[in-house]
Amino acid sequence: MTGRRRVVRSINNPSGERCVDIFVEPDGCFGFQEYRRDAEDPQGWFPIGVVSDRAFETADAALAAAKIAVAWLSDVLKH
Repeated sequence: MTGRRRVVRSINNPSGERCVDIFVEPDGCFGFQEYRRDAEDPQGWFPIGVVSDRAFETADAALAAAKIAVAWLSDVLKH
């Protein structure tokens, strides 16, 4: 694996203004981060909140933690 984090899943909210990325680190551990983008800002996505400082053994474990940490995520995944 390269020396960079790789996104394995990205989930957008219905408006497309926020997303959560589930990623794998070069060491094989997983994590998550919430991002936001503003239509008027051409720079694209930027992180909001704090990236999870916990390492998870699987993408599913990272997603479960993200559903607890990110208020809108569980509702989006139900649909």
